[in-house]
Amino acid sequence: MSPAPTLHCLHADDALLVLDKPAGLPAVPGRPAHLHDCLASRAQARWPDALVVHRLDMATSGLIVMARGAEAQRRLSHAFADRQVHKRYIALVSGRLDTADGRGEIDLPLIADWPNRPKQKVDPAAGKPSLTRYRVLAHEAQATRVELEPVTGRSHQLRVHLQAIGHPILGDTLYADPPAQALSARLCLHACELRLAHPLSGEALVFRSAAPF
Repeated sequence: MSPAPTLHCLHADDALLVLDKPAGLPAVPGRPAHLHDCLASRAQARWPDALVVHRLDMATSGLIVMARGAEAQRRLSHAFADRQVHKRYIALVSGRLDTADGRGEIDLPLIADWPNRPKQKVDPAAGKPSLTRYRVLAHEAQATRVELEPVTGRSHQLRVHLQAIGHPILGDTLYADPPAQALSARLCLHACELRLAHPLSGEALVFRSAAPF
């Protein structure tokens, strides 16, 4: 018998799961057969009532929440939609990113790039409002380590926003130029912190995961 697939669980109770997704594992099942193994199916093998609330890109690692049961899923989904769940990411981006006080905002509207799906693009006319806040943590060889806070939650938002200001995320095969892609074998983007209220008790919860790069 083959060993059970790895599942790194930081928290589990009757309403909530907090899991740490490795890079390269889909959050939900994909259409190709080789993408049927995913974080959701691994969780459901252990907790049959586990339900998807939000997603991370396959190439992104880090914290992801699942609900246990329909009522918890409904409450958590509302919390995400109402921006009551606060997420932070760590990324390594190409080049030296500098600001006067080490902080900045990227306010660029995004829309699906339909001819080049699944890519997204900046579109000032038709794009949906999209806002990312960032803080420079350290300058490294050929790169800058940043903390990112997506105020909105558009698809590929962090990846497109960093590329749009000339600092693509290292290892990003969709948006980075070849030199930035070559600097890492993986996408250097990790969901490092989640702050939310417990869907049933209302208790304030904070979860953290160190970036593996």
